[in-house]
Amino acid sequence: MAGRSDQSNLSRVRGTLGFHEKAWELQNRNDMEKNGQVDLNQFVGNGEWEHLYDEVQILEETKMSDEERLRAAVPALLSWFSGHARILPWREQPTPYRVWLSEIMLQQTRVEAVKPYFERFIAALPDIAALAEAEEDQLLKLWEGLGYYSRVRNLNRSAKQVMEEHGGELPADHQKLLKLPGIGSYTAGAIASIAFGQKVPAVDGNVLRVISRVLKSREDISELSTKKAMEILLERVMPADAPGNFNQALMEVGATVCIPRGEPLCEECPFYTLCLSRRDGLTGEIPVKKAAKARRVEERTVFLITDGRRVAVRKRPEKGLLAGLYEFPNDLGWLNEQGGAEQLGQWLSEQEKLFGKLRGINSIPVTGDEHAACKIRCAGDATHIFSHVEWRMKGYIIQFPEAGLDELKDNWKQISGIAETVFLADAEELKTRYAIPNAFRAYTEKIAELLNKDRN
Repeated sequence: MAGRSDQSNLSRVRGTLGFHEKAWELQNRNDMEKNGQVDLNQFVGNGEWEHLYDEVQILEETKMSDEERLRAAVPALLSWFSGHARILPWREQPTPYRVWLSEIMLQQTRVEAVKPYFERFIAALPDIAALAEAEEDQLLKLWEGLGYYSRVRNLNRSAKQVMEEHGGELPADHQKLLKLPGIGSYTAGAIASIAFGQKVPAVDGNVLRVISRVLKSREDISELSTKKAMEILLERVMPADAPGNFNQALMEVGATVCIPRGEPLCEECPFYTLCLSRRDGLTGEIPVKKAAKARRVEERTVFLITDGRRVAVRKRPEKGLLAGLYEFPNDLGWLNEQGGAEQLGQWLSEQEKLFGKLRGINSIPVTGDEHAACKIRCAGDATHIFSHVEWRMKGYIIQFPEAGLDELKDNWKQISGIAETVFLADAEELKTRYAIPNAFRAYTEKIAELLNKDRN
């Protein structure tokens, strides 16, 4: 090995098979041999296995450009993906609509969490025409629990635009895809490559992490310029005959092997012999990403106002956090546990925006006494973390007799706008009709248990 030049070594890298690909295949076969599944001698001659690892050592020491390094890995990457790709519902039938829907759902959301939502959404809205015609409440309910609800609203807006401008079919054009609401460079690249076979990169967080580690890049992956540069580089090396598999393979490596938290599974990675961060022990330092701003903390009190059959629900404003979704009445700040019943009663009678100044409320005793018409008890604490804010909540169940809650309901109707905001919903309506976000999951489960118990 000592007398070989870098140029001759590099020629080997550029060979038709590429010994990186062969190394990967033989490493897989070696693993199989250890498990008694195959005889390695069927595939290698005398000394070939040892010679191959000599070649791998040369590969690790060879000076290569970023493009040459990535191009050398393409055969092994595609070979790895063919044997390690997860079975996912959207991959079974990669139609443009299914690819689009899955990619939108997968933004900021784990694959396992998305699977049941995808199946349910496709069953309810099997094509773009159905998506375009869907009412917002149906869309929000189908999306309930996935979070980032602007995604499903953009899906609906895009579907309407596709119906009007493209005859109901997603355009097989990268630039036209970018003009649809909610579709950025990554999603457009994924649809163009996977559904239409176009040579367009799809760079998400997984891909940024994988390529940064392979190239030992210390560029900040949160910067748009880093992503743009990586898109240009990957477009040059991705194979024209398998762009969809290439993009999916990179994403798969990032999701299952070159993981973001914990030690990456380098021994299982198709980039093993080419990864500079693995070679130099820098996988814990790369990729580089600037620290996110600290989230602000909000303390909130949540009120589960019920008569045992129904619970008070209101719709959030059409703009801002959780826009247009439904929630249980809540207010900023924690109520003092001492004298909590009196404080809650005062809150009920003073809320201008929620209840107005209700005269009838004063006729309903609001105390913690077990003989009182309205009983109040703790519903527990809960925390929910958004990207920029953290809610720390304390909940209270405020249980009225049925007549008392009907009196409140009548008062709501007398106040302009209140009937549109606050209403009573039963257990079935909470389950099938109104989309209450995950932020209130602990209280949704609590009140569902109470309503179902009283109904039974």
